[in-house]
Amino acid sequence: MNPTIKQRGFTTPGDILLRWTRRAFFIAGALAISYVALILLHAFFYQRAANTTLELQMRAQEQHIVNLPGVVPIEGDVLGRIEVPRLGLTVAILEGTTSRTLRLGVGHIEGTALPGEPGNSAIAGHRDTYFRGLKDIRNSDQILIQSATGLSRYEVDTVQIVEPGNIGVLAPSTGSSVTLITCYPFHFIGAAPERFVVHAHKE
Repeated sequence: MNPTIKQRGFTTPGDILLRWTRRAFFIAGALAISYVALILLHAFFYQRAANTTLELQMRAQEQHIVNLPGVVPIEGDVLGRIEVPRLGLTVAILEGTTSRTLRLGVGHIEGTALPGEPGNSAIAGHRDTYFRGLKDIRNSDQILIQSATGLSRYEVDTVQIVEPGNIGVLAPSTGSSVTLITCYPFHFIGAAPERFVVHAHKE
């Protein structure tokens, strides 16, 4: 018998280790895919619920003969909906920028004007989800913001790349404008080193 030929049915410790390693990687991969799928499914249904909430807010606002004092929003509140028609981008605007809020929609940055109101309203979103389409935005594109009080139309006038610490893009404005912020580069793996900023003025 050739000593180099394995005896049929004989399993070495290395074979066992390899088998269990493959199984462990398969299970880990399946769990990771399942987790991502659940996150995306949750976000999908949340977006539908947010649209319903916005519709109810709009109906309630229409029924008020006199505008009531505004309520200060808290983290996660639905503030409206943003659309960029040319890009096919539509997503709910929520109050705040915690990790949970930005998993469910785009977030209004505290301290800036509320969406649709006078001043500079700053909105942040993840580059790999809701604001992915911003990579193709260009000057003169139209941005629509629907809030409970009405529809506001904006026109893009600048697109720039800035450092993360550049807070000048959040500065108040005398007119009505919107500033969209996401991480850059769009296809960067890990924590992106820069910020992609879109500024638009009210038409």
